[in-house]
Amino acid sequence: MTSATLAAETSTSELQQWTNQFSNLAYIAAALLFLLALSGLSKPETARRGNLFGMAGMAVAITAAVIQAAVNATEHSSDGHWGPLATVLVIALAMSIGAVYGIWRAHSVEMTGLPELIAMFNGLVGLAAIFIGYNSFLHTDESTDSAMVAFHLGEVFIGVFIGAVTLAGSIVAGLKLSTKISGAPKLLPGRNWINLGILVVSLLFLVVFVAADDSFIGWFALAVMTVLALLLGWHLVIAIGGGDMPVVVSIMNSYSGWAAAFTGLMLGNTLLIITGALVGSSGAFLSYIMCKAMNRSFASVILGGFGTDGGVIGDQDLGTHTEISVGEAAEALKAARSVMITPGYGMAVSQAQYPVAALTSKLREMGKTVTFGIHPVAGRLPGHMNVLLAEAKVPYDIVLEMDEVNDDFDDVDVVLVIGANDTVNPIAEEPGSPIAGMPVLKVWEAGRVIVFKRSMGSGYSGVQNPLFFNENSDMLLGDAKASVEGITQAL
Repeated sequence: MTSATLAAETSTSELQQWTNQFSNLAYIAAALLFLLALSGLSKPETARRGNLFGMAGMAVAITAAVIQAAVNATEHSSDGHWGPLATVLVIALAMSIGAVYGIWRAHSVEMTGLPELIAMFNGLVGLAAIFIGYNSFLHTDESTDSAMVAFHLGEVFIGVFIGAVTLAGSIVAGLKLSTKISGAPKLLPGRNWINLGILVVSLLFLVVFVAADDSFIGWFALAVMTVLALLLGWHLVIAIGGGDMPVVVSIMNSYSGWAAAFTGLMLGNTLLIITGALVGSSGAFLSYIMCKAMNRSFASVILGGFGTDGGVIGDQDLGTHTEISVGEAAEALKAARSVMITPGYGMAVSQAQYPVAALTSKLREMGKTVTFGIHPVAGRLPGHMNVLLAEAKVPYDIVLEMDEVNDDFDDVDVVLVIGANDTVNPIAEEPGSPIAGMPVLKVWEAGRVIVFKRSMGSGYSGVQNPLFFNENSDMLLGDAKASVEGITQAL
C-alpha cells in the first residue's frame, strides 16, 4: 500500500467520522424541531408556527441525509468524484419530481379534497416501506452475527407487512372519501375469521422467512405475505362505512408512521425511527380521541370492524318540516341576542366559509354575541372546520369545541346549522339507533334552529335527522354560500 493510498483512506475515514457526528447533531436538531411542530399544531393560534418548525426540521433532515449519502458514495467509489456527484444528481432528480408533483397537488386540491390527499400520502409512505423492505432484504449482510441477521429480517418482514396494509387501506379510504366507490360497508361472510386467518398465516410466514436458508424460500414467504397484507388492508377498510372514513384516515396515518419507523430500523436511521414513532403515536392518539367523539371502540377501529352494526333509517316518516326564506332568517337574527353557528361538511362543499365570516362580522357589529360550536369530527378530517374558519379569518377565540358549548345551548337564541347533519342528530341519544351513543351538539335545546341544507336527504351515515322536523327548527334549503350571502345583504 502506497503512502498516497494510505493518506487517502485516512482522509476518507476522517470525513466519514465527521459526517457521522454532523448527522447525529442534525438528527437531534430535526427531532427537536418535529416535537416543536407537534406542539405548535395542537392550537390554532400556533399552528402556522408549528408548520414552520416542521418544515425546518425536514429541511435539516434532508440536508443531513444527502451529505451522508454523498460521503458514503465517496467511501465506496472507485472513480474519483463521479460516484458522489452521480449520487447527488440522482437524489436531486428524485426530489425534484416529488417536489413538482407535491406542489401541484397542494395547489390544485380543494379543501374538501384534503382527506383524500392525506389518504394518498399515507399510501405512498406504505409503498415506500414495501420498496425499502425488499431492497433491504436484497442487500442483507449475511456475514454479521446470525442473531442480528434474524432480527434484521424480522424488521424487514414487519415493515413490509405494515406498509402493505397501509397502502391498500389508504387507497380504499381515499376512493370512498372521493365517492369513486360506494361508501356503504361491504361485509364478507366470516370477515373477522378472514382477518384472523391472514394474521396467523402471515405470522407463520414470518417464522419461515427468518429461518429460511434458501433465498428462494425467503423471497416466496415475503411475496406471499405482501399479497396477504394488501388483501388485509383492503378488507379492513372496505368493511367500514363511509361516514367513519375520517377515523380510518387517522388510523392509516398512524400505520404510515409505524411503517416509517420500521423503515428507519431497516436503514439504521435514528431520525426516521423517531419521526415514525412520533407520527404513529400521535396518529393513534388522535384516532382514540375521534373514536370517543363518535362513540366507537378504538380496538374495533384497528381491527376494521366498527361502524357496521347499525342499520339505515333514512326512510322513516318523521313528520313535516317547515321552510323559511332568506329574509325570514335575517329577521330571526335581527331579533336574536346570541347566535351560535355549527358548521359541517356542507359548508366546505359550498365554500361558504368566507360568507360565514362576513355574516359573523356583521352580526358582531350589530351587538350580537356570536360563537361557533365545532364537533370533533365535523367535516371529513379532524380540524377541518377550524382550518376553513381560520382561512376566512374568523377570530380563534369565538371558535369553541363541542365540550365547551354543549351545556350552553339553552341560552342561545338562534343556532345556524350550516351543512352539518350527523353531528347535530338527536337520534344519537336513542338506544339502538345506528349512531347511538355518539356525542352530538345539542342544538335542539336552543330557542330556534335554522338548518342550511341542499335537500332533505339523510346524512353521510345514511341516518335521517329528526331535528329537521322539530317545532323550533326551520329549513333554509339551497346552496349554503348563496343563502348566507343573502342573509348578510338583508342585514
